[in-house]
Amino acid sequence: MCRFLVYKGSDDILLSKLILDPTHSILKQSFDSRLRLDTRRGQNNADGFGIGFYTDPKLGSAPCLFTSTIPAWNCTNLQRIASKTASRLIFGHVRATTEGSLSEDNCHPFTHGSLMWMHNGGLGGWKYIKRRLGERLADKWYLGVKGGTDSEWAFALFLDTLERLGHDPSTCPETGFGPTILREAMKRTIAQINEMTDAIPESILQNEDVDTRSLLNFAVTDGHSVICTRYISSSKDEAASLYYSSGTQWTTRTQSANDKQYQMERKDRGADIVLVASEPLTFERENWVNVPTNSILTIHRQTVMVHPIIDKYYERDPHHVRSSAFVQAKGLTSNEKNRSDAASPAGQDRQQQELDGYRKMMTGTLSLGQSRSLSPDVCRQTRKLAPGLVPVHVPVPEPIPVPQPAQVTPPAEQSNKPTPAQGNIKVKRRSVQLLDINQGSNDLDQISDTDEPARADVRNPKKLSQYFPELTLASHAG
Repeated sequence: MCRFLVYKGSDDILLSKLILDPTHSILKQSFDSRLRLDTRRGQNNADGFGIGFYTDPKLGSAPCLFTSTIPAWNCTNLQRIASKTASRLIFGHVRATTEGSLSEDNCHPFTHGSLMWMHNGGLGGWKYIKRRLGERLADKWYLGVKGGTDSEWAFALFLDTLERLGHDPSTCPETGFGPTILREAMKRTIAQINEMTDAIPESILQNEDVDTRSLLNFAVTDGHSVICTRYISSSKDEAASLYYSSGTQWTTRTQSANDKQYQMERKDRGADIVLVASEPLTFERENWVNVPTNSILTIHRQTVMVHPIIDKYYERDPHHVRSSAFVQAKGLTSNEKNRSDAASPAGQDRQQQELDGYRKMMTGTLSLGQSRSLSPDVCRQTRKLAPGLVPVHVPVPEPIPVPQPAQVTPPAEQSNKPTPAQGNIKVKRRSVQLLDINQGSNDLDQISDTDEPARADVRNPKKLSQYFPELTLASHAG
């Protein structure tokens, strides 16, 4: 699988500030990809690279393209060009081939007119849908495919879809096709790919062990708007990783010429720069936002919008957890990394553990600890609970007899309330006494309220010594 980068800014930026210099630049990802776990290649994306960028409109609306089969880290011309070339819209791509041979025709990005396209992932069951895909295309799009990658054929399908929507991809509108049109064409392209993979006969799927899951991280631009997707044709699996960052300035932390520690500055609420990348270009996690799986990201005038792609693979449950096993088998990882892993720029959260705890809480079950403080003066051990979950609603126990005319039971829960009025001190004292007697009872026991004991014999010395032993001791001592 591949890695790609998108830059969209209100001002031109040197390619070297994105391609060469950052701590985890696209050049470094070509030999040190942290979010790709392909055991065949290690951390390398060495099957060619490409950069595409838009120049002065006076030179035409078509982007300039530079591709090579040389590994990006070993290309002297890339370093020469990137250090002297600036643009406001840049695509960068390093390739790890899955389909197609090693040739410049198969290097991303691909272009047609003012449109530029690149892809990270693969089309599910590609060998069995390639013919069907070609049959859907008009002749000019079919004959325009020069390479052998599924990515370029997907671009041809996008161009055909755009034309069927009533917009000629060969024309170059002064202000572009618009984000709404590009987004609709992208969603229809994905829907058609899913339709073709679903049409593969069941016998072939079983006999040939065909996997129809597609990883479709696409990026397309008309020179004005940018559309990116993070998508997988599955409701159970995570898509390949994708992040974005926005701010007012992409700059180094210091003014030193040797400083490679770039960061995204935010001086106000607006955004002059938007970056989209398969892997973050820096290790400052707070600068990067995870694009949700099966979402489409739109950049128009430096404004970022993220919408879900609602189809049969869309999961409405916000707590739904997807598996990353499929993307790892494809030599990728998803965005969900362990945040304690310092080697990863993205970090992985613990969604499954948090979700399990959340669901326990929402279903009304608790796992009680070994001890619990009931008041500042009382601490008792709870009895061990049987394995399993403890329901919240517990039957009310029988009142415990005491040698007094009235009976009271422990309150349901202790809370930090102000000291009760003097007339309630007896109730409070007796409650503490009963808690001592009833050690080992369940913390969730629900106690019914009782009336305050009769006060007829309140002056009885025995009663005084029972409820206020410290006073009795004090009187004896005197």
